[in-house]
Amino acid sequence: MLKKDTSFMQEALREALRALDEDEVPVGAVIVCDNRIIARAHNQVERLKDPTAHAEMLALTSAANYLNSKWLLEASMYVTVEPCSMCAGALILARIKHLYFGAQDPKTGACGSVFDIAASKKLNHRIKVQGGVLQDECGRLLSEFFRNKRSKLN
Repeated sequence: MLKKDTSFMQEALREALRALDEDEVPVGAVIVCDNRIIARAHNQVERLKDPTAHAEMLALTSAANYLNSKWLLEASMYVTVEPCSMCAGALILARIKHLYFGAQDPKTGACGSVFDIAASKKLNHRIKVQGGVLQDECGRLLSEFFRNKRSKLN
């Protein structure tokens, strides 16, 4: 793992902490182009009352606006958890080049865990995927969030 990958994932973790502060599922994402962050976002599903307001989706919109292009051909996304099928599909449509994620999602992950949309040969674009970047930190944040949610229900 390269130092820059760790550094960019730490920025995604900062975004995840922002989500946590807002009582959202703590997922954060940054998009990088030419070794510079051009977009950052965190989950805002609860705040916006929008099931599509995942960190990845919000970051894609921001990056497309920044580049004034629907295609992010030379961009990389760093996200704290493996994208779901909706987000993986959007990454394909945006033609993102690389995806780096932290924790795997064994329930809804669509970049290798449950599905592998990012590598599907049936689609017109494939994404280079690297999972496990700061996996322990990313996974711990999610586990603690859901543990706290469950303990409040009991």
